[in-house]
Amino acid sequence: MRTLAIIFALFISGLAARAQETAKDSTGTISVEIVNVTSDNGKIVYGIYTKDSFMKKPNFSKTAKIEDGKSVVTFTDIPAGEYAVICFHDKNDNNKMDFETNGMPQEDYGVSNNKLNPFGPPVWTDGKFTFDGNEEKISIRF
Repeated sequence: MRTLAIIFALFISGLAARAQETAKDSTGTISVEIVNVTSDNGKIVYGIYTKDSFMKKPNFSKTAKIEDGKSVVTFTDIPAGEYAVICFHDKNDNNKMDFETNGMPQEDYGVSNNKLNPFGPPVWTDGKFTFDGNEEKISIRF
């Protein structure tokens, strides 16, 4: 009986380890939509960041057109993890965010969770979310 209990315990722990490994290795989709773009000129530039890459080079990026003040993009094969999304309206199609001489942005932007820092750039802790590797839908407002 004791041997049977040990074998059962090893079997259960093996299943748990495989489930954790599968969850770690799973990939899924993150869809991001913006519904309040001020014009259909230009495009929206989207970036998905980790804590280490935040406000630097995105881990995943895409651009999307704007139709009737809306833009939607879907990222596929994104591994489970902790991320933040930053996007901006590239009104003049120059593939970069433009700023005034005083450092204020000339183009609208947003961050996941819709928490913008009123005194500076987006903050990681405000925009981060945990992605389980399945499917995530995010709505950002400028």
